Amino acid sequence: MSNPLLSLNYEPAIESLGGDYYDEVLAAEFPQHILRFRNDKLLPKIGLNSQNVKDEDFTEAFGKFHCVGPFLALRYHGYQFGEYNPYLGDGRGFLYGQVRGVDGELYDFGTKGSGRTPYSRSADGRLTLKGGVREVLAAEMLHRHGVRTSRCFSLIETGEGLWRGDEPSPTRSSVMVRFSRSHIRFGNFERLHFFKRPDLTKKLLDHVIYCYYSDLKEEKDSYFLFYSELVERVAKLVAQWMAAGFCHGVLNTDNMSITGESFDYGPYAFIPTYNPKFTAAYFDYSGLYRYGHQPLVCKSNLHLLQEALAAVIERKDMRSALEKFDDFYLHEYRQLMMRRFGFEELPEDNAEKLLQLTIKMLTDSQIGYHDFFYELRQKFSPQWRDDISQIFADFEQPELIEQWRQYYYHLLQTYSDNELKEMAKKLQQYNPQQSLIRPVIESVWEAITLEDNWQPFYDLLQRIYD
Repeated sequence: MSNPLLSLNYEPAIESLGGDYYDEVLAAEFPQHILRFRNDKLLPKIGLNSQNVKDEDFTEAFGKFHCVGPFLALRYHGYQFGEYNPYLGDGRGFLYGQVRGVDGELYDFGTKGSGRTPYSRSADGRLTLKGGVREVLAAEMLHRHGVRTSRCFSLIETGEGLWRGDEPSPTRSSVMVRFSRSHIRFGNFERLHFFKRPDLTKKLLDHVIYCYYSDLKEEKDSYFLFYSELVERVAKLVAQWMAAGFCHGVLNTDNMSITGESFDYGPYAFIPTYNPKFTAAYFDYSGLYRYGHQPLVCKSNLHLLQEALAAVIERKDMRSALEKFDDFYLHEYRQLMMRRFGFEELPEDNAEKLLQLTIKMLTDSQIGYHDFFYELRQKFSPQWRDDISQIFADFEQPELIEQWRQYYYHLLQTYSDNELKEMAKKLQQYNPQQSLIRPVIESVWEAITLEDNWQPFYDLLQRIYD
């Protein structure tokens, strides 16, 4: 039987743009191929039944890299920690292929850890197994939170020893395939501006609109409308991160997708407690990409992108579009947080007051961010409407939650019994039972490192899905 992953109808969408945007590369050859993760939940998106796709099909396609090509390492630049870097590009991955989903949308398979490219510089083009495990977990956790995100399609251990930093011994290696809406980043446009190629900028923007903003392609002012929609998408994305308690870690412009999708997280972390100064990356000494700074950074990255797009879009139009970022962000963040409280709709004043009381309570008490919402999910009862004393009755610091309790009780007064039952369902939907703070990830990795025991990893994924 033929390999269904190799028999997909791959489309040469980016390849058709020509060699100004990428380099054709070869995949590395690995001494071993052990499939550690396959995302069967994604197979139906591309018209496949998991029962018809064997483990060997994954390793043949995404570990040995048979029969599909060419593989394209995309060229891009980017602002990294505020400094422009013209020496970037796909340095340890490539665009494996593009397929049309059953929903009619175009999706990309992009590799990570698949070997050296012209943009690897002094690096080995590999991915540590721990890095792959962390991205699988982050993508699935973000998806569970409703974040618009890329997902991991497969993770294969490759049998090499990788030397990293000051580690006294080599670490295990892997190759990952990421499933996303697009491989194109802000940095692809920034590179074209650097080389003063407005013709290539226009050609790439036409491609992006045709493939990913297709409802705009017949509009007379499609370029401006594209940028306006990108602003809205990015604002909503960062609101989703903030509501989920997610800190990306490295929000450089080369890590910003042109479709407004979450990907390539780097040393991400989910906040243990509410702290706007929480910083995920150990090397982010100034806290530039700290949790509370993410909306401002994303807005700034959109502003930097204007320089690259100014060859085809009027600056004043882009400035006016970016002015709406804060409104998009605040509306989305407020709505997402209200859902975490069980409310589908609240008047703006009420929602804002509840949000501010929540932030104050979480800040003052330093209760676990995830723990609070999980406890709300577990303990909520329709009886709370009639008896305020039952609302978080066992909260360890009752004086710090009293104002929040009083206001939540006040909001419940207008809800019927049936509406309260619906609230309980929303709390289950929008508040996952599983957290992904660092100790949880480390416990899984410890089992893999010490015993080669993958069951805690698979168990954790199942709890994320539940």
